[in-house]
Amino acid sequence: MKKIILVLTILLNTTFIFSQTQDQIDLPVTPEKYTAHNKGKFYIFWGGNRETFSKSDIHFKGDNYDFTIHNAEAHDKPKGYHIDYINPARMTIPQTNLRIGYFISDHYNVSIGVDHMKYVFKQEQISNVSGYVNLPATDTGSLYNGIYDNTPVDFNENYTPNDQDVPPPFLTFEHTDGLNYINTELTRVDDISSKIFKSWNSDKIQINLLEGFGAGILLPKTNTRLLGKDRYDEFHISGYGISAKAGLNFTFFKYFFIQTELKGGFINMNDIRTTQYKSDKAEQQFWFLQSIITVGGIFRI
Repeated sequence: MKKIILVLTILLNTTFIFSQTQDQIDLPVTPEKYTAHNKGKFYIFWGGNRETFSKSDIHFKGDNYDFTIHNAEAHDKPKGYHIDYINPARMTIPQTNLRIGYFISDHYNVSIGVDHMKYVFKQEQISNVSGYVNLPATDTGSLYNGIYDNTPVDFNENYTPNDQDVPPPFLTFEHTDGLNYINTELTRVDDISSKIFKSWNSDKIQINLLEGFGAGILLPKTNTRLLGKDRYDEFHISGYGISAKAGLNFTFFKYFFIQTELKGGFINMNDIRTTQYKSDKAEQQFWFLQSIITVGGIFRI
C-alpha cells in the first residue's frame, strides 16, 4: 500500500511540474519596442529659426576713432517658407539649424551643431553715441568727425542699399552670413507619451520632452560699412556663446521626427573684424532667443 501511495505522489508531482512548465512556455512574449531605449543611437536634424536680440552697446575702435553706440537695436532676417531650405547651393541663405548627436545613455545625448542666425543692426534708429571720430579730411567718412558725448545719431541718414554711395552712412552693421554659433550641447530626453498613456505604442508615435544646455564659439561673416571704409566680409572667430533650451520631439514610426525648441543664451563678441585693417575692430554683448523647428532621423549604426 505504501508503494502505491508513493508512486501516485510522484506521478501527481510530475504532472503538476509539467503543467507549470507548459503554462510558462505558452505565455506570449512581448517584443521590446525600438523606442524603449536610446543608448547607442545617432540622430541628425535640419531646420529653421527665428530670433530676437536684446539691445547692446557696440564699441568701435581703430585708427582715428573710438566710440560706443549705446542700446543699439537689432533684428533677424527671416527668409520665410522658401525652397532655399532644401536647395544645397543656397542652404546658408535662410536662418537654419544643423545638428548631429549621439545618445550616451537612454536619457542623455551629446551633440555638435551650427545655429546659423542673422543679426542686423536696425538702420532706422536714433541712438546715443559716446567717443570721437577724427578721420583725415580726405576720407569720405570725415563728415562724421567730432566729439560725441552721449550724442543722438540718426543712422538712417545718408543710408542707401548701395555700399559705394557718397556720402556714406555713419554705419551699416550686420552678421548675416551669418551669426554662426558653433556649439556642443548636452540634452536630456524623456518619453512623456508612454508615461501619460500606459497602452501607448511609442513605435508609431512617441512624444519626448527635452531640455539641455550648450556652449561654443561665434564664427560670423560680419558685413559692415563703417565711416565709409571698405568691408572686411570674411569669416572670423569673434567670441563665444552659452545657451539653454527646452522643447518637444515628435518621433514617427521609430526613425523620423519633428522637433521644436525654444533656445536662449548669451553672446560675447569681443573681436569683431569690421574693415580690411586689423586695427579696426568692434565688440558687443547681447542676449538672444531662438524659436526653432526641425525635421530629422534617429537610428543605430
